[in-house]
Amino acid sequence: MGILPCHLSCHRNDESQSGSYHLHSESSTPSISSQPSLPSVPSLASTSHRHDEKTPAIHHKCIATLKNHSYVFTLALAGKVLYDGSSNGEIRAWRLDSSEHGDRTDNIVVATSNSAVKSLVVLGDKLISAHQDNKIRVWKIHNHEHHKYKCLATLPTLNDRFLRCFSEKNYVQVRRHKKCTWIHHVDTISALAISTDCSLLYSASWDRTFKIWRTSDFKCLESVQNAHDDAINAIVLSRDGFVHTGSADKRIKVWKKHASKNNHSLVLTLEKHKSAVNALALSNDGTVLYSGACDRSILVWERESEGGDGEWRMVLLGALRGHTKAILCLAVVTDLICSGSADKTMRIWRRGIDKSYCCLAVLEGHTRPVKCLTCNTNTEEEEEGASETITYMICSGSLDYDIKVWQVSASVL
Repeated sequence: MGILPCHLSCHRNDESQSGSYHLHSESSTPSISSQPSLPSVPSLASTSHRHDEKTPAIHHKCIATLKNHSYVFTLALAGKVLYDGSSNGEIRAWRLDSSEHGDRTDNIVVATSNSAVKSLVVLGDKLISAHQDNKIRVWKIHNHEHHKYKCLATLPTLNDRFLRCFSEKNYVQVRRHKKCTWIHHVDTISALAISTDCSLLYSASWDRTFKIWRTSDFKCLESVQNAHDDAINAIVLSRDGFVHTGSADKRIKVWKKHASKNNHSLVLTLEKHKSAVNALALSNDGTVLYSGACDRSILVWERESEGGDGEWRMVLLGALRGHTKAILCLAVVTDLICSGSADKTMRIWRRGIDKSYCCLAVLEGHTRPVKCLTCNTNTEEEEEGASETITYMICSGSLDYDIKVWQVSASVL
């Protein structure tokens, strides 16, 4: 296990149809190169890297390896507690303590099911899990250690199903000779997201739909049927209510529920990836969207205003390249973008003040694809007088059964 420096240099790819710039690993110097990754957009990134420009300082190390018993599909952080969902249907809780380093097996199985866990979100005193058996489960978080969590509900709830089953209008065609009520997912639920005000839960599925649930009673309020032409792999929400979905049909779609309408409607479709979109992440202000796909690229999209009537569009700024296999997961914390790939590595990218990008580091240690990421700022590591650096905790889950906890300290721009 170790950490590799990220030696990158920018070169023009003349064979690219878009004329964009690519990042190639050609440098043999021991220091990290901080070349801008979007030089094809002059207004956003400088076209050359000045030799006198200070390289962003970053220090990183793997402080713990958490040993699991099956594939790690999803991670969720709640304060100092890390939850992981696995292929064997178990949800484990790990208490993260910076004083405990090395390999660890001291976890608690807080919930079990008979189906692989594909996504986790924490909502107050509830843990919500999405599963391969097409169901969403809601668990009551127990304050006492070594106690399993109680399953409060399985969505759709029994009451919701009962109320919908009598009317023919509540049924939709799901296969050639099969109908089902619209509140049911009929394939793996791949992703979950919570609205900013915590009043709504969004679920995305391989059945090509996404659904909206009210968190007060977990009633299904809406289902967007045939949202994509193939499985939906990712869903993220902006603070101003826009829903972004990424699919195996290579498209990203942006949705919005307008005040005058009861349902979400399509705002725009983004089509630049050449293969399945696996992951999406938004900047803190929701104006920059990052998308990762099987084409090994992370595309950077930015919201741009059109006129003074509030209309806008998403502009493709360029691609962050460096991974050698499919991008499987993305996470954003402050100005850092973390990406995990089937090439077994994780990369840390940084968005500069001038909207340029650089790769700060490549983290190596997993022996199989990195399937999931979660991260936050580690406030306990901040020291007085050390305001020029920010310390982050980044957790990565892999198909090698391991979860790695990384401590990253980066200088403030």
